[in-house]
Amino acid sequence: MPLLVEERRLDPARPLRELVRAFPELEEQAKQFRGQPAQAVGPKGLLYVQQREFAATTSKDDSVSILGSDDATTCHFVVLRHTGSGAICLTHCDGSDTETEVLQIVNAVKVLSLSTECGRLELHLVGGFCDDRRLSQRLTSQLLRAFDRLLDNVYLMTFCVTELNDRQENGRHLPYIYGIAANVKTGEIFHATFPDRGPDEDMRSARVLSGAKMISIYDSKKKQLCIGPYYWMPFPHVDFWLEQSNQSILQNLSTSPLAEPPHFVSHIRATLLYLREHPFPNKTLFPTQKPRLYKKNAEGLWERVSGQI
Repeated sequence: MPLLVEERRLDPARPLRELVRAFPELEEQAKQFRGQPAQAVGPKGLLYVQQREFAATTSKDDSVSILGSDDATTCHFVVLRHTGSGAICLTHCDGSDTETEVLQIVNAVKVLSLSTECGRLELHLVGGFCDDRRLSQRLTSQLLRAFDRLLDNVYLMTFCVTELNDRQENGRHLPYIYGIAANVKTGEIFHATFPDRGPDEDMRSARVLSGAKMISIYDSKKKQLCIGPYYWMPFPHVDFWLEQSNQSILQNLSTSPLAEPPHFVSHIRATLLYLREHPFPNKTLFPTQKPRLYKKNAEGLWERVSGQI
């Protein structure tokens, strides 16, 4: 069934500029969204989603109140919500396997919506900018096509992507929005930053840098964050990369060197150090082949409950 704006079909084959002309309400909504000041979201009640991760839950979750992710340049955030069940999923896509990832997102929401007949699927897409390599444009197109191929009607509610998320500063193209959050109870999405990206931030980043695929990280029935077990091969030339200058790391390990947030290089260095320290995670991190499990404690913070080494 088609991807819809209101009750009108959106043709994903049309260039973004033509879509904006056909649906001027999308541009107006994008202007309003990118005009929001960023809200700093603390760790209490937060489930932070990294690149190539997704998390789904429902409005009845009394453990997690906010889903969030940031540090996107060419990447896109996808939020899908069923208005009847209150099931919601947030993911951070980078174009690695978009069609499969969209099916994972939709399935995660539908599994949590089995007992609800009324309601509809509502979609929010945010991220990207006018990058030199046109990676953002490609990802926007991939996402629109993938959602349009679904059997279910999907209603596009927020479309702040690529050209609609682009600004210029000193001759450079940059995103307006680097991070978003979704309120689990209401489904509201908003511009956000996250001082805390844990738990296991470096480990999860190492999984992505080593080329792993999209995975689910949250069991909403058990209210558990599930990390691992992960497997990767020794990162090629890790010592070489750690010896490189900040500028070299920025130029070679980013899809958009001129648009990265200030902490990009320090984050990549920390991830490379982690990969060097743990070349075989099945031996040093997951010797029992079981995941690290976390639950929210009384203060709303993640607390390790199993998977201890």
